[in-house]
Amino acid sequence: MNLTFDLACELIACPSETPSDARCQEIIGQRLQALGFKLETVVSGPEDFKVTNLWAKRPATLTPGRAAATRLLVFAGHTDVVPSGPIKQWDSDPFKPTLRDGKLFGRGAADMKTSLAAFVVATEEFVAAQPETPLAIGFLLTSDEEGPALDGTVKVCELLQARGEVLDYCIVGEPTSVTRTGDMLKNGRRGSLGGKLTVKGTQGHIAYPHLASNPIHRLAPALAELVGVEWDRGNAFFPPTSWQVSNIHGGAGVSNVIPGVVVVDFNFRFSTESTPETLQSRLQAVLDRHDLAYDLAWTLSGLPFLTPPGTLVDAVVAAIGAETGLTPELSTSGGTSDGRFIAKICPQVIEFGPPNASIHKINEHIALCDVEPLKNIYRRALENLHAQLLA
Repeated sequence: MNLTFDLACELIACPSETPSDARCQEIIGQRLQALGFKLETVVSGPEDFKVTNLWAKRPATLTPGRAAATRLLVFAGHTDVVPSGPIKQWDSDPFKPTLRDGKLFGRGAADMKTSLAAFVVATEEFVAAQPETPLAIGFLLTSDEEGPALDGTVKVCELLQARGEVLDYCIVGEPTSVTRTGDMLKNGRRGSLGGKLTVKGTQGHIAYPHLASNPIHRLAPALAELVGVEWDRGNAFFPPTSWQVSNIHGGAGVSNVIPGVVVVDFNFRFSTESTPETLQSRLQAVLDRHDLAYDLAWTLSGLPFLTPPGTLVDAVVAAIGAETGLTPELSTSGGTSDGRFIAKICPQVIEFGPPNASIHKINEHIALCDVEPLKNIYRRALENLHAQLLA
């Protein structure tokens, strides 16, 4: 039907469940190489979980002697998808792209193979129209975003940082829109700090509590206090930091034994108003005040990042307005993304893509009417940054 649709279908047909890339990056790389991109494949991870990453870059193309500032825009995303779930529950094969009722169905249709196809075709159209440009373009793709994310984008970012590679702008193709492509973009994300708390007591017979110490009972007042803590009040871009318990486990599995330990898994989703260090310190102060015997293990999954309105946000907002007539909401909601790694080496990072209502679900899909506008928005963003550099 069109180039973006066709490429999206070709990518969806690749069963690239994490950490498999299933040739997606090879397909994209061939298109980019034809445009003058230099390709570099970075393979990382243990033997039983090999991750494929692609770093591709096309330098700025200016006539010698022409004065203009050069900048690098990177399109970033992932070629891996989550498992399909029970195939029998799908109305069509999840890895056989299917057009039905004005929608393209398939695993990865919304998250995020259509975005990747739109990146590529937008770049092809831009390069054809602007063979001479001060705007360098990069692609950073991984097959480890939906998994543990230990050997994907983070490894490429570490490599680029070690080389002194400067990234100026980055658009991550995550599905950020709500009901219509262009109604929301993410100009930041909250940080994620997880913890595993083990509170120690003394196991004993439930009929003789004076001979035991119930760690669940000892934890309860501290837990109630933690639930009521105001960690911060957020700011203009971030909601207040939240603290949530995800799992509590205690007991021997029988009704007549006081447990010796209780284990609590929890998570902070935190704004730029807090730091991991202050959150850790404040939580531990509550535990200490309640005189608990405990062990505590922390996992920092990502720091918060924010790109205020400026060069990149303005270019994408203008592109969305020109293509759709919408003014997108700037949001930092949702979970973490690979933007958290890129933000360490790139001062302006945003996420923008199609509606996300069907992602990770049975019968994942994208409306056909969202495909071409998505590509055009990416192309218009390139054009806006190109024009700004020449101004």
